[in-house]
Amino acid sequence: MNKKVLWITETAVMIAVLIALQVLTKPMGQLVTGSCVNLVLGVAAIAGGLWCGVTVAVLSPFFAFLLQIGPALFPIVPMIAVGNAVLVVVLYFVVGKKPLGVMSYVSAVAAAAAKFVTLWLLIVKLVLPMLGLPEQKLAVMSAMFTWPQLVTALIGGVIAVTIAPVIRKALQK
Repeated sequence: MNKKVLWITETAVMIAVLIALQVLTKPMGQLVTGSCVNLVLGVAAIAGGLWCGVTVAVLSPFFAFLLQIGPALFPIVPMIAVGNAVLVVVLYFVVGKKPLGVMSYVSAVAAAAAKFVTLWLLIVKLVLPMLGLPEQKLAVMSAMFTWPQLVTALIGGVIAVTIAPVIRKALQK
């Protein structure tokens, strides 16, 4: 199969899975939905490759916004895309095409920490203060982009590096 067609197919499947998981898990809260999103981002990066992962990472929050699954404040959406991309890039460059093992779990922790710091700086420290939100809404929105981001990225990343070998083998990569 043509490499470009394969890339488009894998990326489209990852986006479809991601959107379906967001819709299905939204009632279960941020912990479940965020973990599922980070799982798909991790699998896209490790099994699909860097550009598959980055594409899914960047498009994900925009689809979530359009489908009213994610945050209702559009200025946050591009920042989430950046945070997702950071997670994917760190996972890809530490794990990449290497055999998956202990370092994969270390990379999942590093990627989760990088995403957490990115979102905290961009959203909590930069964007939210500029929006002029009421104190209570500002506190709620800020809380969403602190420790829960670290936890969901850790959960999703660890599961991704655990199941990625099976997916890689199925795709014969």
